[in-house]
Amino acid sequence: MKNIFVVTHTQSIHHVENKVGGWYDTQLTPKGVADAEATAAKLMTLIGSASIEIFSSDLLRASQTAAIVAEHLKRPFEITNDLREISYGSAGGMPQEWLDARQIPAQDHNRMDHRGGIADAETRREVAERVYRSVNTIISRPCPTQIIVTHGFALTFVIAAWIKMPIESAGYVSFPARSGSITHLRQDDYWQSRSVIALADVSHLKANCGGSGEASA
Repeated sequence: MKNIFVVTHTQSIHHVENKVGGWYDTQLTPKGVADAEATAAKLMTLIGSASIEIFSSDLLRASQTAAIVAEHLKRPFEITNDLREISYGSAGGMPQEWLDARQIPAQDHNRMDHRGGIADAETRREVAERVYRSVNTIISRPCPTQIIVTHGFALTFVIAAWIKMPIESAGYVSFPARSGSITHLRQDDYWQSRSVIALADVSHLKANCGGSGEASA
């Protein structure tokens, strides 16, 4: 049995300032720290005494969340830039309304390579390729229980990689998640089936708000 717990980082400064996230690197707010503590406590109840590994995006808001989880579970964690949020290029750190006024929806024939109206932003394909690479590397390791700390938009591609969705199809899928959510993925020993046991659960948080969607995570 393999269990993967995917955590979306908790509330960050760019959320409360209503600025575009992506690779714009801001730290957790006091609420974000408190929510990370609650997320860590929930993970402790889900994981128990199992041997675990912890992996995180290298962006500050994710690595701070991972550090709190790691402290509670008394485990080290590894960081990688492959688990980063989508880059919004020059829109990163701009007011959210600035990006909203400039974004252009993707047409069906170009969903994977569309840059959303921002010339130096990442495409879905670029995000998917690096997230798939990271997820496949992580789950190939023998540890039966793993935690991945990432971002709201990137979470979709973590799940898509887990269920072996072709990258071309990943242009049509979205799994919305709020900050501090926990998604539980499991592969059984007999059938080797890959299941989504819980999707973007935030029941452990006192106030389910802040930081969801493509432009804020």
